[in-house]
Order: sequence, then structure tokens, then C-alpha cells
Amino acid sequence: MIAFVRGHFAVKTPARLVVDVNGVGYELNISLNTYSAISNKDSGQLFTYLHITENAQTLFGFADMAEKELFMQLISVSGVGASTARMMLSGMKPDEITRAIVQGNTKQLEGIKGIGKKSAERLIVELRDKLGKQSIENPLSGFSVQQNDADAVNALISLGIGRVMAEQAVKKVLQAQPDNNSLEDIIKQALKNL
Repeated sequence: MIAFVRGHFAVKTPARLVVDVNGVGYELNISLNTYSAISNKDSGQLFTYLHITENAQTLFGFADMAEKELFMQLISVSGVGASTARMMLSGMKPDEITRAIVQGNTKQLEGIKGIGKKSAERLIVELRDKLGKQSIENPLSGFSVQQNDADAVNALISLGIGRVMAEQAVKKVLQAQPDNNSLEDIIKQALKNL
């Protein structure tokens, strides 16, 4: 499994990106949300998901881990394929999709190309509880989220701590020590706050 790619953005369009990684070009299908995040950059890192079917192997790229996780949740629903999930992420921001599902807003979901009434209802039935357990609003919003902050949250998650608890613990550290830029210190302090 390819977890991420980092390199120079050789070709960049609103739906497709080619990342040059040491002379090898990886073609990634991206959403408009990801395109907006990388449109002013010449290089960077994208999280990836390799979608394998009997006819193709397609690599999808995401600007952040939250978008990738939502994509994976969406494709777990029967009748929602990778292309439809990418269309959803292009039509709405990830937090808007999550909010619509948790609140049971079928009309908002139906506004996305490729999502009909039955698909919207299925998304709500299958994902409402899963997404409801996650925070609708990013607890880190309102703070300047540095790469270390996101890395600290991901490190806590890899230690078995839930995303919401990890984000809240990092948020407490950032509130108490706004000038703390050390990843190790942020993780240690966050573990003490749990």
C-alpha cells in the first residue's frame, strides 16, 4: 500500500496531479478540495489511497488525512464508488459532508452530482453513527495548525487513542503552550492530558 507521495508537482489540474518522486511520476486523482489546498504549491506531500478493481489500479491523492479517512468511509457504503466519493469531496468540503450525514440532510447530499435520494439515505443510515462519534468541527480550528500539530494528533492515534481525544489533548497543549514547536514535547504533554 502506498501511504503517501512527496515530490514535485509536474502536472496539476483540478482533477489530476502528477507527482515526480525522484524521477518516477505518480498520477493521482484528486478532488477540488485537495486542488484548492495545493494550487499555489510546486511540491509537497499527499496522502494516498490505491483503489484496485479488476480493470484498473487508481491512485487517489488527498491534501490531509481527514479527507482520506472520509473518502474511505464513503466508499465503504454500498453503491458509492471511488469516483462518486471523489465527486462528493469536490462538491462539498469534508466537514460539510460529515455535517450533512450526521444531521440527516438528504437534500444537501442529493445536490452532489451522482448522489440520488436512495444513495443519500444509505449514506446517512450507514455513516451517521460512525461520523457522529468523530467531531463535526475540527477542535484545532481557530489555531494555526502547524505540521507538528497534525503529526502529534496522528502519533496519538497510532498509539490507540481516538481521533477526537487526540485532537482535544493537542488543543489543550497548544492553548497552554502556544509557542511550543517541539513535536516530542507536544506529544508528551498531550499524553499527560489524557
